[in-house]
Amino acid sequence: MASSSSSGLTFKLHPLVIVNISDHYTRVKSQSLPTQAAPNGADASSLPPAPPPRVFGCVIGVQRGRTVEIFNSFELLYDPSTHSLDRAFLEKKQELYKKVFPNFYILGWYSTGSDAQESDMLMDINESPVYVLLNPSINPAQKDLPITIYESELHVIDGIPQLIFVRSSYTIETVEAERISVDHVAHLKPSDGGSAATQLAAHLTGIHSAIKMLNSRIRVLHHYLLAMQKGDIPCENSLLRQVSSLLRRLPAIESEKFQDDFLMEYNDTC
Repeated sequence: MASSSSSGLTFKLHPLVIVNISDHYTRVKSQSLPTQAAPNGADASSLPPAPPPRVFGCVIGVQRGRTVEIFNSFELLYDPSTHSLDRAFLEKKQELYKKVFPNFYILGWYSTGSDAQESDMLMDINESPVYVLLNPSINPAQKDLPITIYESELHVIDGIPQLIFVRSSYTIETVEAERISVDHVAHLKPSDGGSAATQLAAHLTGIHSAIKMLNSRIRVLHHYLLAMQKGDIPCENSLLRQVSSLLRRLPAIESEKFQDDFLMEYNDTC
């Protein structure tokens, strides 16, 4: 791996990519269960800790001249035993993203770890794919972001052309929506002295309760209209007008913009 890049490319990284990679790693780590068992009833705490999991995904964005801007990312299915990716899954995700972001292209991939390895050279999707590496290890003395961006450059080593990782500098680029979101998350403080996770759980519980209540109200209205249609209860024109007024708003969510926004949110969630 070379020390620095000589290509002259300028890299701009958006915060959404960092958040996605961190979220991907956190979910995989929290879902992974210990597989080691202490032999002959020995204390399990005496065993060496299992290595942290590694996650892989694609980074997408645009390249304008000598400027590469990384806007977003999505997860990939990776087989660590064969160091290979599920190409069918990659092509499906790429097709979905092309429908929502027609101007974005796959620029490379991301992973987690303390340093780049030769086995991390996964893709041959373009001439010089980008590799974004997040180091999940906590270092209180480190002030910079634990993110490293590598270029893949073709170097001749011992007379053999090889692709190697070359470290590149980058800057953080944000749009207005990202600045507002990051600032909001950074200033989240539990009002009752609890942890941030507790506050998030309470917030999601409130949303779940609201959706559950909305669903129950819609069911009541649906059963009422069915009974009115069957003649079990008298017809009330005033109520029907209110229901008709409510239903006229529904075509608004069938617009093309809504479908694009919904697909984008769905892909980000998956």
